[in-house]
Amino acid sequence: MASQSSRASRFRSDAKELLCGHGERPVLRTSSTKDNPGRRFWGCVYYEVQDGCDFFRWADPEPGAVQEEVEFARNRRKITKLKARLKELETKLWVVAALCFAGWVGFLFLFL
Repeated sequence: MASQSSRASRFRSDAKELLCGHGERPVLRTSSTKDNPGRRFWGCVYYEVQDGCDFFRWADPEPGAVQEEVEFARNRRKITKLKARLKELETKLWVVAALCFAGWVGFLFLFL
């Protein structure tokens, strides 16, 4: 019961922020298409009455979109960590290369 009232208030607050091409608040509608049956969306008040406004916005995230966002954020964190690790390894490689070069130079000076 509480979840439905919070969803309803979210729908009302979303409508206050949205305006269609006519400058009107959109109306919450329910899709009856084969691809999105029962899915809620915001549409122009003049939909199918007056031409010139194609305002449309889904009221809820696409099914699976929340999971995709979580996975996207997790992958972004992994990429950030991997970039940091790569930079650390590159620094270590430069140190090893410099020490090797210095060792060879020192070795050559010993024999000359």
